[in-house]
Amino acid sequence: MEFDNIHERWLAGNPEHAASLLDGLAGSADRLWPHETWPAMRFAGPLAEGAAGGHGPVRYTIESYEPGRQISFRFLPETGFDGHHWFEVVPRPGGALLRHGLKARGGFKRGMYWRLVIRYLHDALLEDALDNAERALTGEVKHPARWSWWVKTLRLGMRVLHGLPPATEHA
Repeated sequence: MEFDNIHERWLAGNPEHAASLLDGLAGSADRLWPHETWPAMRFAGPLAEGAAGGHGPVRYTIESYEPGRQISFRFLPETGFDGHHWFEVVPRPGGALLRHGLKARGGFKRGMYWRLVIRYLHDALLEDALDNAERALTGEVKHPARWSWWVKTLRLGMRVLHGLPPATEHA
């Protein structure tokens, strides 16, 4: 089974500020990743091609990194997914588009797991990250993400299985 997933947010202001969010990923001053409510993104070393890491049970390596522009991650084989996901900053007049994409495939079981479980958690995590980006650059979030009852239920199960941080927002 194959799946694609895109999340993006227009961020008004200086595109270099959006680029700084990308470059701060997994660092001590990370303002993009919602590590307060989701497993933190961590790497064995600085952001660089080949660095291994991930978040929670999701493991990957950095396959490419262009500071201020894009970072792409390749899923490790043990995840059961063949593919990658990425963040990119697309400068535009008056601001930038911050985009996260995912393209992957997996066998039937992994595909069903994506469709029934992971997709909902992934979507909620990414919308929380985009809220963080908007808040960091503008001081507010015009339309904050809200977790569905299904996401809340899945998070409860994932918290037990994988040590997911407790819900401190969206409850």
